[in-house]
Amino acid sequence: MNYVQTEIDGVWVIEPVAFRDARGYFMEAFKEEEFRTHIGDVHFIQDNESKSSFGVLRGLHYQQGEHSQAKLVRVIRGRVLDVAVDLRRDSPTFGRSVSIELSEENQRQFFIPRGFAHGFLVLSDEAVFVYKVDNAYHPQSEATLRYNDPVIGIDWPVGEEQLLLSEKDKHAPLFDREACYF
Repeated sequence: MNYVQTEIDGVWVIEPVAFRDARGYFMEAFKEEEFRTHIGDVHFIQDNESKSSFGVLRGLHYQQGEHSQAKLVRVIRGRVLDVAVDLRRDSPTFGRSVSIELSEENQRQFFIPRGFAHGFLVLSDEAVFVYKVDNAYHPQSEATLRYNDPVIGIDWPVGEEQLLLSEKDKHAPLFDREACYF
């Protein structure tokens, strides 16, 4: 696997090597020792999966405090734009985002450490999104930032009229430079 550090410290793109032939392909999707060598010791405790249709935007979600989560995300069917927003107050990239296209074709993975909000937008007819987390879901610690916050300025490549959002995501609070998110 090829590990590529993004412009935001701690956020990584992982490009697996797929061995292809007439029958299909084989790849290692996760190798703990290799992951630990490049990124650090993250103990994943749960795998999650979601299926969504074109225009579904989920995010920007995060959990606060001791319930924050690191995530290793990938797409096994379809194509999404995946986004991480740095909410670490003491980080030089506080409030900045990094985006990557994940698809069944490129087989990339995206590692998002604790201290980040996360979201994705489905760009294909449908997408199956899978991810590992290092902490359990804790509803009381869940929080959301507005997907179209002008300060964060994410360039979502689908028109506003085509987006499918939950009520929670539509009305999420805007980013506040003075807030302490973690």
